Amino acid sequence: MSLNFTAVEIIAAKRDKLELTDEQIDWTIKAYTNGQIADEQMSALLMAILLNGMNSRETSRWTDAMILSGETMNWSMLDRPTVDKHSTGGVGDKITLPLAPLVAACGAAVPQLSGRYPIQHISDTNFKKICQRCN
Repeated sequence: MSLNFTAVEIIAAKRDKLELTDEQIDWTIKAYTNGQIADEQMSALLMAILLNGMNSRETSRWTDAMILSGETMNWSMLDRPTVDKHSTGGVGDKITLPLAPLVAACGAAVPQLSGRYPIQHISDTNFKKICQRCN
């Protein structure tokens, strides 16, 4: 991974509607989770992404980089697909509790219902759903 990137360069690239490379995306997620990119800079980058979009390769790489930025769990010992309905928690999340048993009734395992951060008082819910087929 290159250490020659700066947050300003990556923000400018997305502002200018350029495609981010895998290395730029990996560096961005790692630098942000390590505290090397300020919240204000990440906000600027996310605004540029909102306005100019990401292609499917960028989106896939961003998702993979985020998954790999934290601790992951292996559910391959289960004999069915696993699904995680991720919620930021907080005020207004009324879907997690009824959704988990509903999805389980359809045959999927729902082993985890917690997020990375403590419950915060925010009203929007972020759905992060990762499905995999178990052997």
